[in-house]
Amino acid sequence: MPILMGISALAVASGAGLLQYTVPVVGAELGQTAVTGIGICLILLLLMGSGFFSSSEIALFSLPNHQIDAMVEEGLPGANAIKTLKEDPHRLLVTILVGNNMVNITMSSVSTTIVGFYFDPGTAVIVSSLGITSMVLVFGETAPKSYAVENTELHARRVARGLKIVEKPLWPLITLFYYLTNAVNKLTGGSSSIEESYVSRDEIRNMIKSGEREGILEEEERQMLQRALRFTDATAKEVMTPRLDITAISEDATVEEAIKECIQSGHARLPVYEGSLDNVTGVFDIRDLRESAYGDFDDLAVADVVSPTLHVPESKNVDDLLSEMRENRMHMVIVIDEFGATEGLITMEDMTEEIVGEILVGGEDHPIEFVDDDTVVVDGSVKIEEVNEALDIVLPEGEEFETIAGFIFNRAGRLVEQSEEFDYENVTLRAEQVENTRVQKARVTVDRETAEPVETEPPAGEGETD
Repeated sequence: MPILMGISALAVASGAGLLQYTVPVVGAELGQTAVTGIGICLILLLLMGSGFFSSSEIALFSLPNHQIDAMVEEGLPGANAIKTLKEDPHRLLVTILVGNNMVNITMSSVSTTIVGFYFDPGTAVIVSSLGITSMVLVFGETAPKSYAVENTELHARRVARGLKIVEKPLWPLITLFYYLTNAVNKLTGGSSSIEESYVSRDEIRNMIKSGEREGILEEEERQMLQRALRFTDATAKEVMTPRLDITAISEDATVEEAIKECIQSGHARLPVYEGSLDNVTGVFDIRDLRESAYGDFDDLAVADVVSPTLHVPESKNVDDLLSEMRENRMHMVIVIDEFGATEGLITMEDMTEEIVGEILVGGEDHPIEFVDDDTVVVDGSVKIEEVNEALDIVLPEGEEFETIAGFIFNRAGRLVEQSEEFDYENVTLRAEQVENTRVQKARVTVDRETAEPVETEPPAGEGETD
């Protein structure tokens, strides 16, 4: 009965025009209907503001720095505003959050006030909360963010200039919360840094793999890109032709003998040594003889036509070495160990093969030959990472070895005989061809069906004692 009387009184008062509200800014008295209409319009505007700020966060923070630089170089509208905002990503985030929270809180307050005209306070809070939450979730968060994800670059350029404008009136609040969050981060041991510069190598590798899965990159393109990434981290020891495979000529030999050695070995260049291979004095290049008379080769010593070369440590970075070889116009360098002894040599072809893969000449066999999907026959000098990539397995690399032959010797702990087999997890390695203690060929087989060992309970009665 009291409730009915209250409702009746409210209706009578409303009908009599007793419920009037003064708007100080305008200086006019507005009725309940007018206030409700203004409130709804205000809520719609604030809802648009919520969508603006939430979509700005997704668009701007999804845009990588290299793409922003490209946009600036192209002179696209709004690109410079994006670059300015992203120079301090922490301040940008504070700006977006301050604006977004202000419009959402104001929207909730206006909604509660309007709904309070028609319901009791408790019901008004519930109705307002559910209504505003639903609208913000759909029109202020989900829909704008979905659009920003699909149109990242375009939307980022649209909102960047708007954020620059909003930043000015909100400057006091933004500055306050900027320093407050920095102080909190220091107290909690956190960092105010939000973004790393550009992308990491791991992210690039993942993008390359994703590109192949999506069909954007061919397998050969993916392999070449991955080799290019590995190239900058490789050392001279990983790339060199080992000492045992070097064909060299003494500087006391004649040019004719050197030419015959080049023809027999199939190399246009040979390292030249004095006394022993540990004392390489230069390089003999058969192409340097183009302007010489053939009849003089019997009497001309190799020492008279030798070209200088570089001696580099085995730890030399390959990327730096390539630049040095190009600068000095050298096609062959000698790799030495910590004692100064010759350990191997590197040619420009070796460098190129690190990126484009093995370059086969004449009747050379491919270093990795597939027998079937789970079996390959590889040269002993093939790197473990190449076998891992070919068979999609994970054979470990050690500090003392990096080739499949080195892995086999490490597993054996002694010299290996031909046809010996060694197991590592679900991989079987067989010394297919052994010559003079060297593993020339190895067969690697993967058992894909090998399951992880499962612990079973002992049969009943075992382990029981009276």
